[in-house]
Amino acid sequence: MQTEAELRRKMHQRVEPGEHGDAVVAAVVVRLKEYGFLNDQSFAETYARLRHENEKMGQRRVRQDLKQKGVHPDLIDETVSARYDETNEEALAREHLERKRIAKPSNEKEAARVMRRLVTAGFSTTTIYKILRRWDVPEETLAALEHVEEEPGEE
Repeated sequence: MQTEAELRRKMHQRVEPGEHGDAVVAAVVVRLKEYGFLNDQSFAETYARLRHENEKMGQRRVRQDLKQKGVHPDLIDETVSARYDETNEEALAREHLERKRIAKPSNEKEAARVMRRLVTAGFSTTTIYKILRRWDVPEETLAALEHVEEEPGEE
């Protein structure tokens, strides 16, 4: 499955430049929509469901991926909200850690690795800190992580 924007990008690489190429791409897109083979709403719903259920990704990551794939922002909000509204983010993050076989960190370096993995997976820092605190990660380590987290934005 692909979004309309992805398909248009790929087809524009293969058609002749100019109005004729644009007309061919537009005609193909219209035909695919008529047959029901191209539907961004269906794509977004399936993508969000698979990332939520199978990969245990956070909603921030799913939103970012859909935006990158060219899905309309209103459709992203509607789809992701419908999929994640009833979800306990902390439980989902713990499932993600379990799925990736990430163990409780024993030092600051491992805690930073866990944090990076969860941020990449689309979880909020609030949820990440809750998990780390429940793992009894020392407050000094958490303070160091907050400092590390702030540095890239300051540059």
